[in-house]
Amino acid sequence: MRISRLGLVHAVFLLSAAALVGRAAQVQLFQTAQWRVKARGQQISATSLPAPRGMILDASGAMLVESRQLVKLKFSPMAVLGVPAGLSGKRLKAATDSSNARTRRLAGGLARVGVAPVWVARATDVSRQFVEIPGKFPANDVATISAMRGVASDPVLDRVPPATDGLRRLIGRSDDAGQPIDGIEKSLDAMLRGELGRTALNVDARGHRFESPSGLGLAPRTGHTVVLTINQSLQDIAEKSLADAVREMGATGGDIVILDPLTGELRAMASRRADVLSTSATSLTEPYEPGSTLKPFTAARLLDLHLARVDEVINTYNGKWDYNGRKIEDDHPSPSFTLADVIRFSSNIGIVQFAQRFSPRQQYTLLRDLGFGAPTGVPYPAEESGRLPTPKNWDKMTPASLAMGYALNVTPVQLAAAYGAIANGGELLEPSLVKEIRSGDGTVTYKHQRRVVRRVMSAESARLVRAMMKGVVESGTGEQASLATFDVAGKTGTAKRTEHGRYVAGKYTASFVGLFPADEPKIVILVKLDNPSKSIYGGKAAAPVSKAVLQAAIAARDASLDRRDLAAVPSRVAHADMPIPDSVARADSLVRVAESGSVPYVFRLDSAPHRSPGVVTTRAVPDVRGMPMRRAVYELHRAGFRVSLASSVESGAATTTAPLAGTLSASGSTVRLFRAP
Repeated sequence: MRISRLGLVHAVFLLSAAALVGRAAQVQLFQTAQWRVKARGQQISATSLPAPRGMILDASGAMLVESRQLVKLKFSPMAVLGVPAGLSGKRLKAATDSSNARTRRLAGGLARVGVAPVWVARATDVSRQFVEIPGKFPANDVATISAMRGVASDPVLDRVPPATDGLRRLIGRSDDAGQPIDGIEKSLDAMLRGELGRTALNVDARGHRFESPSGLGLAPRTGHTVVLTINQSLQDIAEKSLADAVREMGATGGDIVILDPLTGELRAMASRRADVLSTSATSLTEPYEPGSTLKPFTAARLLDLHLARVDEVINTYNGKWDYNGRKIEDDHPSPSFTLADVIRFSSNIGIVQFAQRFSPRQQYTLLRDLGFGAPTGVPYPAEESGRLPTPKNWDKMTPASLAMGYALNVTPVQLAAAYGAIANGGELLEPSLVKEIRSGDGTVTYKHQRRVVRRVMSAESARLVRAMMKGVVESGTGEQASLATFDVAGKTGTAKRTEHGRYVAGKYTASFVGLFPADEPKIVILVKLDNPSKSIYGGKAAAPVSKAVLQAAIAARDASLDRRDLAAVPSRVAHADMPIPDSVARADSLVRVAESGSVPYVFRLDSAPHRSPGVVTTRAVPDVRGMPMRRAVYELHRAGFRVSLASSVESGAATTTAPLAGTLSASGSTVRLFRAP
């Protein structure tokens, strides 16, 4: 059968029509989603909107870190200058020359926001297709430039860094892309970063953009707000005091930690290092050997285990003692010391002998219970756990080294938290840096709760150790931390420093840990100076820094000290180094004065004796051995005790007291004084 030409043409048309219908059906019925996406891509221009990171506030709500919205500028030089595409040679030069007014306008605008002339030249170089100006700019400052044709302004976020070096070390930094690098910014990034938004603009056939009436955009969601336990005022005081101390003592660096022992909240963390590359909060990242600041914990555990008494006297060999072939020396030599004296005068010989009463397991358990050798749990990405060797790795000298604060490493925050247990009655609390976390709408999603890790000493032992530490400041190695108005308890430390595993001659860590006020502490303050050159001793280098911080904190209005609590603390009338008043002429008259009333007397420099409030407190009996009788009576009286003489004398030297020196006795009780024959 022959097919005519006409039939063949008809067949071709029919097949073509069938193919078109089939393709249309395929596109409309089976490829709908695919083509819808392509159409949306051609008709809608979508860009992401950065989400502001959450704010970081201090404990009082003051702003520490926030994000601000800036813009980045991108230029199409030909569009900026109004030069048509496709021009070249003389025609291009002529078109460029005719746009000098636009060039000057652009150059002036960029110069006002600090853009270098070289980038102005690039932005008007028609040989370049696109130019992105480095830097970020406030939108209002570049509004005129952004409105020009050929200029695109992309929104970006900039993280405003903390104001001080110590806060920058603690809070951390973000890179140019807004990604956290270190510090709290990194450890809490999941909470601080928000959710990206997006914009959707319609695009016509000529590429012009206009807002979509369908409202396909999505607003960014701001990250959570983090409220720290840090008090900015106290932080500023700590940082300034540390900077002054490092400069005046010729130290290479140092740390100050201030902790609330009742809640575990860290109020200030100041760090300073000579190394410009050091950017971390070194009170969390650099462990050190604490030296004599470890001794009060040994005393507390000895008391808890009934292995020693506060007034127990031990032979201290006049400050020189050979122990297993190692020479141990004291800076305050004496033939004997009570346990209280060992703490007051920081006797290495005394503490090593007392610590010999521990078994290795008991000594290791004490240090482990204090949290040494384990991270504290503070949300900081590079926190060090320190080092605490297990007994199987000890040698014959390790128990003595540990008793003196060597052979282990602790961070300043770990040690401050351990002292918090002495301050609060024996409970080791988990230190905290984050007080509260709030969502974008203000809902509190986390609130710090006081968390007890374990009890490390009894309340009675903690009270006795606080009294011994008060003696350190009143008449021991920490006298330079004494305040004229309030009692301070504390402990000094002077430890040799190591480099590459070896102790280096002439390099020391000077430290002081204070409790304020002494009887019911509200603050633990740790001061540590690295390699001080003016004085290596903690009592001379670090203790005065603690005093300066406390004085400034008491004077400051917003340093987190409750004035009502301080008002209830009995004030000291006499300073520790106050001379005997001239009005007191004879020892026996002073004794009669001391015994004449129901409450102790104190003396002013410019007046006769007067009565002070009869507040009963526990005090250590001072050591008056060898003092002239007149001075001995005065020192006992100044410490808050009544005095009676064993015999009716007016001269000679005191030899001993009953109770013995270092014994904790109630303020106002009678101390019997014996003279030398």
